[in-house]
Amino acid sequence: MTSNTTNKFSPEVRARAVRMVLDHEAEHPSRWAAIMSISGKIGCTAQTLNEWVKKAEVDSGRKAGLTTDVAARLKALERENRELRQANEILRKASAYFAQALSANAGICLPCERSSTGDTGHDRRLRHRRLCSVDGWLEGVADGPCQLRPRRAGAGPA
Repeated sequence: MTSNTTNKFSPEVRARAVRMVLDHEAEHPSRWAAIMSISGKIGCTAQTLNEWVKKAEVDSGRKAGLTTDVAARLKALERENRELRQANEILRKASAYFAQALSANAGICLPCERSSTGDTGHDRRLRHRRLCSVDGWLEGVADGPCQLRPRRAGAGPA
């Protein structure tokens, strides 16, 4: 276990304390007694030193479990997976929103919808022709009436 606080002990001090526990374990009645003795000498709690010893045994292969490297990689992959799921959710919602917006506007000339000012008659037809020819919505001859092509949902100008 690691904490989010700053570690008071350098990796060298930790490694030395773990080595001392493993080397002097036989001189004490139990491992816990060795840990209690050594933790008092280096100034950490016995529980902390015990965690360091267990982690060192896993990292060295003496005990089964996730090594520090594997645990760090797993944590990074879980974070990446969570971020990708969030991005996919955002994209899914955006896609649904735009699909709904496009289906609501099916068959409507979007440039003319943008430029609608309430004009009637000749001015409106000219504005419609000018905007639709730029965006590719205009179909027919240049001097004839403007005709919109039917739109498919999710499709832009054809």
